Amino acid sequence: MARPVPAGPPPAPIAQRLAIRYAKRGRMRFASHRDIARAVERGVRKAGLPVGYSAGFSPHPKISYPGGAPTGTASEAEYLELSLTGSCDPADVRERLDAALPDGIDVIEVAEMSTSDALLLEASEWEVLLPGVAPEAAASAAEAFLAAPVAEVERLTSKGIRRFDTRAAVVTLELDRRAREERDAGCAILRMVVRQMTPAVRPDDILAALRHMSALEPSSPPLVTRLAQGPLGREAAAGTPAPGGSGAAESSGPSRPTAEEPLPAGQSAAQGQEKATCLDAEGAEAARTAPLSAYEQLPRGAEGPDTGPRAREPDGRDCPDARNRATEQTVR
Repeated sequence: MARPVPAGPPPAPIAQRLAIRYAKRGRMRFASHRDIARAVERGVRKAGLPVGYSAGFSPHPKISYPGGAPTGTASEAEYLELSLTGSCDPADVRERLDAALPDGIDVIEVAEMSTSDALLLEASEWEVLLPGVAPEAAASAAEAFLAAPVAEVERLTSKGIRRFDTRAAVVTLELDRRAREERDAGCAILRMVVRQMTPAVRPDDILAALRHMSALEPSSPPLVTRLAQGPLGREAAAGTPAPGGSGAAESSGPSRPTAEEPLPAGQSAAQGQEKATCLDAEGAEAARTAPLSAYEQLPRGAEGPDTGPRAREPDGRDCPDARNRATEQTVR
């Protein structure tokens, strides 16, 4: 029997790909990634952009969101890739889409991508404001974290409690003194460059490790903002100091990459992003020896990603106990 074929004409071919950098500010930091995706799809339709659609019985707009920020964090460097069936001026797309999106989602830059371009997002720079924490305490906690060979934390996932190492993902961790003097008093501000690994190491995981290792506890929930994300060059990937070294340098000023600068004429989006968001550090040896996954840091005999207890799903899926009980009832 032949498989059914969707009725109607095939989708229009893609004529242009755009890389869009946008910010997630204010109350929109509490929106989930799915809510952001829905808002972007509505904004694209409202702006009248000729977005391309996938084929099949349930076509979807060709919009991809690499490296989305966790819910509850603000961001100045979120990216999406938009495929269009017609050529549009990137500046016009930025104005139309920014006007169509809700307050708190601001389009910063739009650049054209070639068919071979791809957004290379390997690391992120984060700013974490810690209310009620003395700068000296934050600097001491950062030094202890960088000096430790491992910093394991636990997180509740869909497969149960997972223990993983956060130290392997942190490239730099420093106290930003100038930002504190210019902005809020009575708090400390940390800046960190974190690799995007599997499983993902989020800023709240690093804060949990600091709390466990140095009893660093802010008086109210910290304010986390992503400042930049992009490729982590070989010289940047080795920025992790050796255990026992003086790793927590005090930053005299923000080291934020100049990601807001417009792309020069003739420069592709991938090239511009690499130039704008490449995170600086020194050395290259750690990049060649750094693990690709935090699971590689588990002690011998520990459970890997495919073993261990799993959380019960509402319908009993992926639950070994439910499957065993169903089998016993069938035998009976």
